[in-house]
Amino acid sequence: MNKRLLVVVGPTGSGKTDLSIRLALHYRAPILSTDSRQVYRGMPIGTAQPTREQLEAVEHHFIASHDIKDNLSCGAYEVQALARLGELFARHDCVVAVGGSGLYVRALCEGMDDLPQADAALRAELAAKLETRGVDALAERLRTLDPDYYQRVDRRNPARVMRALEVCLQTGRPYSALRTGTRRKRDFETVKIGVKLPREVLYARIDRRVDAMMAAGLEAEARALYPFRALNALQTVGYRELFEYFDGRISREEAVALIKRNSRRYAKRQLTWFGRDPEIRWFAPDDDAAIIEYADFGKS
Repeated sequence: MNKRLLVVVGPTGSGKTDLSIRLALHYRAPILSTDSRQVYRGMPIGTAQPTREQLEAVEHHFIASHDIKDNLSCGAYEVQALARLGELFARHDCVVAVGGSGLYVRALCEGMDDLPQADAALRAELAAKLETRGVDALAERLRTLDPDYYQRVDRRNPARVMRALEVCLQTGRPYSALRTGTRRKRDFETVKIGVKLPREVLYARIDRRVDAMMAAGLEAEARALYPFRALNALQTVGYRELFEYFDGRISREEAVALIKRNSRRYAKRQLTWFGRDPEIRWFAPDDDAAIIEYADFGKS
């Protein structure tokens, strides 16, 4: 194979974006995002989308490319991202993929199981229950239909709980029974690069980044998105906490503290997810020379 996909992964706040820009400039390559939230328009601050300068420095794909109502599933992302990769590889020998969404990375590199498309009426029904009764009620229903997946799913993630419940209700079978994990063949080489920092350094960076987001206007951004709060795209850290503040359930200070805490917890879950992948070689985010040497020779 003479086409290479450099896949940069790691927890939120670890420096993946900056590294991907440097790698893309080094290889004269475009960047394809594997972030399940940066793909949506109207959410640049809360999802830490690349800055205008970064977007101008390197050609980017799947950044603010979809409407928040689109609900880009992993399966749909796989189809669309592979089609875009085909176009990019026609012009480049190397493409850099970057993001912290483990399922998007898996979809791109390995493929997803052929699960049924979401039923609009069922999704609306579950979204209404999520809004009125919370994710715990949906998780409890999932426990009765698929106790195996209930034990493994992140029950604080409404999107994953809702998707598993949808499949159970649509097919009459447990979601876990339909997940085969069969890897699909790709016609390009994949080099996975993980970015890792000492835990205390990472957590301090996350806290500073949340403060910077608030200073940059995250509250105003969230207020503009508040009417769409039930959409899947907005079931994420940064917006959920501010929505609770807008509802009068918590103070602004509590919302900011919760964003920091939940961002740290999300980073921990990302490290656990990516830590299971033996194909990932881990580096410090500024160790460019070692990363490039590995990308060029370590996988040859």
